[in-house]
Amino acid sequence: MDIAFIRRQFPFLRASPPPVYLDSAAMAQVPDAVLNAMTQWEHSSRANVHRGMHARAEESTIAYEAARSTVQQFLNAKHSDEIVFTKSCTEAINLVARSWGETHLQENDAIVLSMLEHHSNIVPWMQLKDRKGIDVLWMDIDENGMPRMEDLEKHLKTGRVKIVSVTALSNVLGVTPDLQKIIALAHEAGALVLLDAAQAIAHMPLDVQKLDCDFLAFSGHKLYGPTGIGVLYGKRKLLETMPPFLGGGMMIREVHTEGFTPADLPAKFEAGTPPIAEAVGLGTAMEWLVAGCRLQVANSSHASSNQQRRTGILWDDIQPHEQSLLQHATCSLQQISGLHILGPTPDSQLLTHGCVSFTLDSVHPHDLTEILGRRSIALRAGHHCCMPLHKRLGIPASTRLSVGVYTTKEEIDACVQAIVEARKKLNT
Repeated sequence: MDIAFIRRQFPFLRASPPPVYLDSAAMAQVPDAVLNAMTQWEHSSRANVHRGMHARAEESTIAYEAARSTVQQFLNAKHSDEIVFTKSCTEAINLVARSWGETHLQENDAIVLSMLEHHSNIVPWMQLKDRKGIDVLWMDIDENGMPRMEDLEKHLKTGRVKIVSVTALSNVLGVTPDLQKIIALAHEAGALVLLDAAQAIAHMPLDVQKLDCDFLAFSGHKLYGPTGIGVLYGKRKLLETMPPFLGGGMMIREVHTEGFTPADLPAKFEAGTPPIAEAVGLGTAMEWLVAGCRLQVANSSHASSNQQRRTGILWDDIQPHEQSLLQHATCSLQQISGLHILGPTPDSQLLTHGCVSFTLDSVHPHDLTEILGRRSIALRAGHHCCMPLHKRLGIPASTRLSVGVYTTKEEIDACVQAIVEARKKLNT
């Protein structure tokens, strides 16, 4: 993969000198293709979607629905109306907790979460617990940070579990639970499964039909797309049983003085004016991400094959590149005295994705990242919206280094050297 070519497509990385950006797990940078698509919509097609009869309204509707079709194809969903646009992954999970949970869960029913979960996949269920009197049961983690299947099996045997909601990729430890096994066990017990794919969506292909998950949620800003856009995938048969999440325009079929009739899928879950430019940007980000089969010819349509450049990349490019980066980061960080890496043990042979988190003896993560930030090295410090996990690990906070398609080994090296120097400074 031509990293130099990839990096030139990101305005953020064209600064001189370029920043060392190792915080893609919080927010990935955006390529020119996405920015151009959104700008083009604003310049040429800005109009509200659906029902408008003028040309720009029709163009805007076509662009918006084309983005939905792109998401459908990206996830291999069976139907385009199984794709609901939201403002974030957080809102998508809240939609399920509110709309499905309120109507399908009764007192003494239970849901299962893992200790890896982000607060966005904890708090909505805790709120439901308070309203409905359900129980929230937990899957602990083993020494490698993987959810314990025996805990899930124990909970499912009670016959009370109605849904299992788990991350597809930990935003702290970088581990991927055994999703196929979790889904199979849950379905065998009559429970549904929601996957929080906020992190996984940018690091691995997710085929919802192959996985057979019931719901899947993610955001655009971790997928080289814009902020303010998220997606909920749900099986059509489930979404059809769920009442609207929000009320207002666009989500109705008709309104009269005695009540209203909701619209069909997916409109009934998309109240109000949707994030149109953001949807266009998200669709473009997905097209860019998997556009490795499309070639951009240099200078002339008669250019030779070695003068052709991919406009995007393939999963087969991404995963080896990121694995190499994380292995390099892990090996380099392990050489620092007093630094402790969180996650799988060295002899576990488990692959991690996206990030590596660590602590440094006698150095608070906030102090470390502040010093590195002054050198234009961007890491993330804190609990990463995973307080229960950090409490389980016996630490208040950690430092996280995360990678993207544009990350280089030279950036990893610069970061490691800066950590060594910062530690010396803080310990003097």
